[in-house]
Amino acid sequence: MGWLWAIIVGLVLGLIAKAIIPGKQHLPLWLTVILGMIGGIAGNAIARAAGVDATSGIDWWRHVFQLVMAIILVGLGDRAWTAARADRRSA
Repeated sequence: MGWLWAIIVGLVLGLIAKAIIPGKQHLPLWLTVILGMIGGIAGNAIARAAGVDATSGIDWWRHVFQLVMAIILVGLGDRAWTAARADRRSA
């Protein structure tokens, strides 16, 4: 059940990140989900290091860290995907 939850959270984080980033992203959905999952994991690690991973109630700071990491990773992933596609077309 943990993997299913990770995929769902990755999908949600990735789609929110794509909605926040200005302009059109060219990432396929599968890569958006993977980057959202990695962003969630990295955000959890940062929240744990900051000491805000387990609070009473909703862990808003943990979710903020997860979303920020997903935005960064989706943005970088889109640039890398676009560059790789451009290199492949010019070759």
